[in-house]
Amino acid sequence: MSTRVKRLVYAALFAALTAVSAWVTIPLPVVPITLQTFFVMLSGVVLGPYFGALSMAVYLLLGFIGMPVFAGGQSGLGVLAGQTGGYLIGFVLCPIVTGLIVQMRKNPGLLWYGTAMAAGTLVIYAFGVPWLSFVTHMPPDKAILAGALLFIPGDALKVAVASFVARKIKNSEVER
Repeated sequence: MSTRVKRLVYAALFAALTAVSAWVTIPLPVVPITLQTFFVMLSGVVLGPYFGALSMAVYLLLGFIGMPVFAGGQSGLGVLAGQTGGYLIGFVLCPIVTGLIVQMRKNPGLLWYGTAMAAGTLVIYAFGVPWLSFVTHMPPDKAILAGALLFIPGDALKVAVASFVARKIKNSEVER
């Protein structure tokens, strides 16, 4: 199998993993906690910026056409236009950032993976929080609290675990 075909298959796999992880949800009043960002960050590190972003674009397309892949089994344009729409757009941009940062080092270590994923998470916040504020008419300081600060501990844990997973995956690729 060619490398390009293999990467397309992996991109489809990451889109599916992101969809399945949307069902692991802790509902909150404004934005739910999900496992999705774990796979969003990992897609950029494992697949690189292009195929990582492609995997998330496929994920968004599936939700847009009506597949129940968004948090809580939701789908459709209403979700993209709703209060979590900015975060979903950030899902496409996060793998670009994480992938580009990882590519800056020939042999990235755990700390480098973590840095890349933390930067990717900030990108998700950078698109999600302003959109949340705009759609809900929430003042920016409250949107930052409800849409970012509450998620930092969980996202830090996801970054740490995803860094270990990324290193394991990348090391197994080198050994092949």
